[in-house]
Amino acid sequence: MANENHGSSREDAALMSHSPGTSHQNQPSSPKPVRVVQDLPDELVQAGWEKCWSKRESRPYYFNRFTNQSLWEMPLLGQHDVISDPLGLNAALVPAEVGVGDATAAAAAEGKSRKRKLSEEVQPSGNSVKKPKVDVPPTQPTPIASNTPGTPLLKLWGVSPEDKQQAALLRPTEVYWDLDIQTNAVIKQRPPSEVLPPHPEVELLRSQLMLKLRQHYQELCQQREGIDPPRESFNRWMLERKVVDKGTDPLLPSDCDPVVSPSMFREIMNDIPIRLSRIKFREEAKKLLFKYADAAKRLIESRSASPDSRKVVKWNVEDTFSWLRRDHLASKEDYMDRLEHLRKQCGPHVSAAAKDSVEGICSKIYHISLEYAKRIREKHLAILKEHAISAEVEAPPEAEDRLVYCFPVRLAIPSPPLPNVEMHVENNVVCVRYKGEMVKVSRNYFSKLWLLYRYSCIDDPGFERFLLRVWCLLCRYQMMCGVGLYEGTGLQGALPVHVFEALHKLFGVSFECFASPLNCYFKQYCSAFQDTDGYFGSRGEQSRFKRHQLILPAFDHEYRSGSQHVCKKEEMYYKAVHNTAVIFLQNNAGFAKWEPTAERLQELTTAYKHSGRTLAAASSAAAAPAPDDDREAAREQSTSRETTPNYPPAHQTQSGRGSSGSHGRWYGGRAA
Repeated sequence: MANENHGSSREDAALMSHSPGTSHQNQPSSPKPVRVVQDLPDELVQAGWEKCWSKRESRPYYFNRFTNQSLWEMPLLGQHDVISDPLGLNAALVPAEVGVGDATAAAAAEGKSRKRKLSEEVQPSGNSVKKPKVDVPPTQPTPIASNTPGTPLLKLWGVSPEDKQQAALLRPTEVYWDLDIQTNAVIKQRPPSEVLPPHPEVELLRSQLMLKLRQHYQELCQQREGIDPPRESFNRWMLERKVVDKGTDPLLPSDCDPVVSPSMFREIMNDIPIRLSRIKFREEAKKLLFKYADAAKRLIESRSASPDSRKVVKWNVEDTFSWLRRDHLASKEDYMDRLEHLRKQCGPHVSAAAKDSVEGICSKIYHISLEYAKRIREKHLAILKEHAISAEVEAPPEAEDRLVYCFPVRLAIPSPPLPNVEMHVENNVVCVRYKGEMVKVSRNYFSKLWLLYRYSCIDDPGFERFLLRVWCLLCRYQMMCGVGLYEGTGLQGALPVHVFEALHKLFGVSFECFASPLNCYFKQYCSAFQDTDGYFGSRGEQSRFKRHQLILPAFDHEYRSGSQHVCKKEEMYYKAVHNTAVIFLQNNAGFAKWEPTAERLQELTTAYKHSGRTLAAASSAAAAPAPDDDREAAREQSTSRETTPNYPPAHQTQSGRGSSGSHGRWYGGRAA
């Protein structure tokens, strides 16, 4: 793909040599071009054109920072945008009558036509579907940043272009992406987003409050239940709340229904009265059995429980203590069997006694998050008001119902002036610091962020705000995943490079629905945060197509084995040990035709509750064919299930480490 930024020195031009497709035709050789006063029409400025001065030729020329194209004459107003309209489908036609004075315009039109033909030839052959006619997406006016003429790009960051070691910062040594692939995704025209622009002061406050919220969660678990928070449970709570949250804060949940998180509730209940771990030795099993019995006894005595529950738990605990004193030669398996028996007998009563307390923890964390979100928004609005920027966005004119190629998120509210940050390099890691808070990113991915910013950002041609926005981006994802070493890495992932290559080659895939600027392969993708990610190519949140979400509790539904072609019949089905999220993604036409109504959802839930294992066991246990009446009774008995509570009790879950995630099922509906 052609480069989309103007290098202002020879070293800066050499940095861009790794990006293929740069146009050098009719490009003046200018070692140190200088930007002159911009007197171009708004249409050309929005398309990326700027007027520069050639010292060698001593005359002005026109440069496109999106395509790196240089022209001696002023470009045509109808010249198309190769980013949003790579095929030139919406390019203005050149009149047939061209005089001598229009020779330059005719040559430009000829070059444009030739470029369009070449781009058509390199279209991936895997996508043979006829493309609908699309229009150029609307772009916001590009303000010209105040910058000293002739200032090299790297000097804006405090990096001298003469230092080759620091200039090599923007050359990746290992590449796990392909940002030259053009998009073939078509969307309906949309107005700019009304979210508030990111600011380092706001992001710093958000990170501090997020750390406090994590600390509150740990203290509540220790004080109320006497346990440490389940590992990664707070991060999973953040992801679950992010799906259902309708609040204004991009990170902290502030408008969720229900208030009590099923994910957080379930994970805390799994560790009550104590957290069970994997056992390797006999003495560990004996110690774990004693600790569980003692914790169950103390919990049932300190909580408001029914007399029957107290009686059952105390009797089983005393029986366990007597067995431990009596049997000194028990094996590891004997202790584990005894522990499983104790959990089955005491688990329901312990869970019932702790239910109100655990719900209180979940509710408390949510309301603290709500209060923090209000404080953050108040500070954000105060910063905008200080710089005379209104947070109220005028209602945009009714957009035409037309298709355009997908383009990055544009913000309707302009960004206020941003302070400075510090940057330095340690070995192969780039460190960006703001007011003592430092975030880190590898040199390769710093180069990737720089390329994404060049391709996508339209309000910062001088790159004065690049480092600040990198800091906000890294700080946001660090706070979402946690500050611990490798914390949160198991909650996200990406496909290997060769898989992306195959998807693009075989199916013409050029768009990722769930990614981030850090792990995306294509430069067009959807991500979790519009405000910080839009400058780096994010197309927004995919969840805008989300119509409904259905949660199937763990151990309340089954899956068919992947080895069903070789396994035994009684091993065909297995219980799901995690929740399953059934998410309906539909456009308007699909929602009108296949709306997830309550009746349809109930029928789907009932279908999930049919136990394939029970049916298989019943069919294999039958030695002879039964009469029709007996067969019908057996079928009704096998499909009937006891009603399970909203939150599964702790004794129903596996022992060992906490769950690493949940299964997902995505249902999309789109009508022609």
